[in-house]
Amino acid sequence: MSNPVVHITNINLKYHHKPVLQDLSWTIKRNENWLLRGASGSGKTTLAKAIAGLTKVQGTIEVNFDPKSELPAVALYVANWYQFKDLEGQSNFYYQQRYNKQATETTATVRAELEGYGVKHRLQFSEAERLVDALGFSDLLHSTLIQLSSGEHKKLQLVRALWFRPQLLIIDQPYNGLDKLSRQHLNHLLEEISANGTQLILISNETELPSSIQHFAEIKNGQISEMSNADYHHVADEHNGIAVPEFLNQAPLSSADSIIKMIDVNIRYDEKQVLKNISWEVKAGEKWLLQGHNGSGKSTLLSLITGDHPQAYANNFYLFGNKRGSGESIWDIKKRIGLISPELHWYFDPAATVRQSIISGFFDSSGLFREANYTQKTQADELISYFGLTEYQDSLMNQLPLGKQRLALLARTIIKNPELLILDEPCQGLDQHQTQYFNKLVDELCKNGTTLIYVGHFESQLPACIEKRILLENGTVKSVETILESV
Repeated sequence: MSNPVVHITNINLKYHHKPVLQDLSWTIKRNENWLLRGASGSGKTTLAKAIAGLTKVQGTIEVNFDPKSELPAVALYVANWYQFKDLEGQSNFYYQQRYNKQATETTATVRAELEGYGVKHRLQFSEAERLVDALGFSDLLHSTLIQLSSGEHKKLQLVRALWFRPQLLIIDQPYNGLDKLSRQHLNHLLEEISANGTQLILISNETELPSSIQHFAEIKNGQISEMSNADYHHVADEHNGIAVPEFLNQAPLSSADSIIKMIDVNIRYDEKQVLKNISWEVKAGEKWLLQGHNGSGKSTLLSLITGDHPQAYANNFYLFGNKRGSGESIWDIKKRIGLISPELHWYFDPAATVRQSIISGFFDSSGLFREANYTQKTQADELISYFGLTEYQDSLMNQLPLGKQRLALLARTIIKNPELLILDEPCQGLDQHQTQYFNKLVDELCKNGTTLIYVGHFESQLPACIEKRILLENGTVKSVETILESV
């Protein structure tokens, strides 16, 4: 009988003197493909990195590669998101940089990034082109890394990993940011490489999985346990019973009947037109779902609304009843908007504490650089309690699991009870119960008249309050429809 591919015995890990993994043991036999899940902070990512040899834990981890296999004897870990550097080897990017033409020239193109990876690992570029095409990524080969959306960065990660074809491939949140068709294509590609000898460990809470995934495990209370397929796909409806903070029960101040009005808006970068003749009106109190495939123009559209895109002034575009460019500053706009997006998370100050990060929502800054007043501090305390972050409030953001970081940024988004909420993939990094919990909060806020724009690729992760849907395709409005009649 051959040795197991992965054999873990009694590994332990503590974070801030608190046990995370406790005498955890796990065996993965040859030809087994696994799905691993667990609550945010349960140790999934640490365990994955430990198997790949990227972090140390107490205990024993044996990885036994097949010496007869033609595939690289490597356990390759693919992180939650893609971290890259500019052409000078620096990574100190800022949030609005992707919309600045001169700044975008400081990072490599997708093609150059892939070519460098291929040379390093002696891979044939024709295979990368096949994968790029399969994931609908071909049109972006000449885009720079800083211009990519979260879903497009995920595709770049996946192309590299699938191209390398290691004996053991561990992917952390493989579906983050991917539209439905891209998720389907990815599953076909994962089935293909597993049929050709690569074993898979996927870290995810999703249910749309490749057919080759036949084993399910969960980390809970520091231990790992195998689950049946039925148990994995069942999610209990839980709520911690804490009431929504009182200040969020107040209707946000609204100054106009029309929050957003775009008339034949166009955005172009040289020869590439990103948005084409966009006309869209969002009235006060409406709840919209913004959808479209990766690269359809959603991020660019949102950047116009948040004041981050410089071409807003060249278009017939109104915000909160005022034509853009009529004298308002970017800060006048931002103080009325609560925003979260994967990109904001990437570029947020990692050295801020959880409490500082939440309070910074009052000032629309990445980190806290001014003193908050008593009311602001009190509201921050209420949200810290509501999101279960009390024990982490003085921890630095970069010391927390990504799910906890995202909860802190969600609290930051709503702390000023804004007139307009823009939630771009807000539940990335959250476990299933956190997703349910947050969307119930969104439903409560929207009962009070908050205007909502929600971007989400997963139909199962949407709040119930959404009334209308706008669908983009290749930079144009493909459809506008009513989902839920307002009462």
